[in-house]
Amino acid sequence: MLAMAISAGANAQGMGIKLENMDKEAKPGTDFYQYACGGWMKANPLSPEYARFGSFNTVSEENNKRIREIIEGLAAEKQEKGSLGQKIGDLYSLRMDSVRQNKDGVKPVLADLKRIAKVKNTEQLIDLIIKMNQEGIGFGELWGWYIGADMMSSKDNLLEVVQGGYGIQRDYYVKDDEANKKILDAYKEHIVKIFQIVGDKPAVAQKKMQNVVAIETRMAKAGKSNVELRDPATNYHKMSFSEFTAQYPSFDWKKYFDAVEITNIDVLSVGQPEALKEALAVLQDTPVEALKDYIQWHVIESAGGMLDDKVYEEEFDFHSRIMTGAQQQQPRWKRSVNAVNGVLGEAVGKMYCEKYFPAANKARMEQLVKNLQIALGERIDAQEWMSEATKKAAHEKLDAFYVKIGYSDKWRDYSALTIDPAKSLYENMKEVSKWAHKDMLERKWHKPVDPTEWHMTPQTVNAYYNPTTNEICFPAGILQYPFFDMEADDAFNYGAIGVVIGHEMSHGFDDQGRQFDKDGNFRDWWSEGDGDKYNERAQVIKDFFSAIKVLPDLNANGDLCCGENLGDHGGLKFAYAAFKNAMKSNPLPVKEGFTPEQRFFLAYAGVWAQNITEAEIRRLTTMDPHSLGEWRVNGALPLIDMWYDAFDIKPEDPMYVAPEKRVKIW
Repeated sequence: MLAMAISAGANAQGMGIKLENMDKEAKPGTDFYQYACGGWMKANPLSPEYARFGSFNTVSEENNKRIREIIEGLAAEKQEKGSLGQKIGDLYSLRMDSVRQNKDGVKPVLADLKRIAKVKNTEQLIDLIIKMNQEGIGFGELWGWYIGADMMSSKDNLLEVVQGGYGIQRDYYVKDDEANKKILDAYKEHIVKIFQIVGDKPAVAQKKMQNVVAIETRMAKAGKSNVELRDPATNYHKMSFSEFTAQYPSFDWKKYFDAVEITNIDVLSVGQPEALKEALAVLQDTPVEALKDYIQWHVIESAGGMLDDKVYEEEFDFHSRIMTGAQQQQPRWKRSVNAVNGVLGEAVGKMYCEKYFPAANKARMEQLVKNLQIALGERIDAQEWMSEATKKAAHEKLDAFYVKIGYSDKWRDYSALTIDPAKSLYENMKEVSKWAHKDMLERKWHKPVDPTEWHMTPQTVNAYYNPTTNEICFPAGILQYPFFDMEADDAFNYGAIGVVIGHEMSHGFDDQGRQFDKDGNFRDWWSEGDGDKYNERAQVIKDFFSAIKVLPDLNANGDLCCGENLGDHGGLKFAYAAFKNAMKSNPLPVKEGFTPEQRFFLAYAGVWAQNITEAEIRRLTTMDPHSLGEWRVNGALPLIDMWYDAFDIKPEDPMYVAPEKRVKIW
């Protein structure tokens, strides 16, 4: 009955696949990515603004235009003081006022830099850091902290202290190959240039850079890699506050946390103990002048987008031109829209949904999710390697999924936030930071986890799974072409948004998510031996992707991307099974020479169409847990039996993988 509901009238619906996006000269078994997306890639060459541009960006571009229209409408008319319209409009206007920002130059941040410069010793510096935290001044400390769900008691929030202390990805400090060394050298030049822009002489700027990089390198060497951070068990060390202060006695932790109203701490967790020990060692054995340089640097970096065009140009030159390969700044309106979204995202999202997200879209998505849940349940039952007890527990977790579609049923309260157009953008953003901190405390500190909280705004073009709440979330922003098409048939929608749904569901059972039970607690609910069988199968996907050459001198990181690759693998399996279920009662015809099964895989591939610079390939391979778009197609599909049947892939085809070497999880 569920399958019939989604497929009713499907034969009258469109194909969804745009033939002009394909390259029919390519062979499906040689390069399916080129075959499915070659036309799109040719028609959408990279503009200087982007280091990577793909299907996600096309949707984001359309969303940005819609949001700009909403925001500029508010900014153009006088709004009631204190209203959401006033806050949104005035913040946007502040970000758009290039004349004012360029007139102010770097003056907004100079007073804070001078306060740091006046410090005489480390004790005074720590007191100033505490004061700056209270004032909402953003900067990168030697560690970080946040309040989130306790993975061992998922209904409770927990204070967690985590590693930090560096300005670029950890690998750039610890790996000495030519590509990483080039980035680190460029970063050093960037630091020198920025210090000179804010008034330091070249020799002083050079010395400050050396101090900054020395501290950041120490922290990077003590920290864990992105792969190591993926292991929940080794990044959780819960203890009482008295145990914590005894283990890390060289710092006044009560004074530090009391200053930001994190009071009456009973327990907390230290994510990476060695990194925290090194941070305290840095505070103890580093001359105060070097520590001051480090704090100054991170204050400037956090303020970069709020200062003049000269600072922003240098920030763009390093973080975009050098790091990613993008050549042209985004227009100011885009940067301003992004800034407003970052501060008042839910308020803007409510307006966005009222105008652009029809109830019919949500209803169809709800039905798709239900059908995917049925298919996943069937795939669980079909696994011979999984014991009956594990299957039962897996079904319980599946049945407990908390599904969020479109937008939240309750919206964030911004009434305590003040945006004052008479003040500088920098001063207003301090107020934003203070408000955000207080808002977080009111919602989380000494409060149970709120399962209704959304971790993305409605206009976000993305989706997520959260293991501690066992939730899958699909914001309104992603529910449009090429992910979702109300006018297209099931072959398209199951291949596109259906796989996205299945991908997020699969995260509940990937190498990380499978370690959390139906209630979101970190617990081994697998029968003896089943976990080992799972890991053996997951190793196949790790090894397969680690062998992929993303560039002649660079391999993909199968360990880092394991969870996301498992998500794609499971998503394809679950969505295809749901699609075939739907076709039992309402079979689809061949359209434009393509079978429904072929259209399913073409729709999936179309989601990942993109062009990308070599620099961005290198950067993302270093730090992104997602495989590159090309390999989410050409890496994922050869491991799926159904793709071979759909396109009659033969052993002589270059993409062919022998059946015994394919992933055998679902």
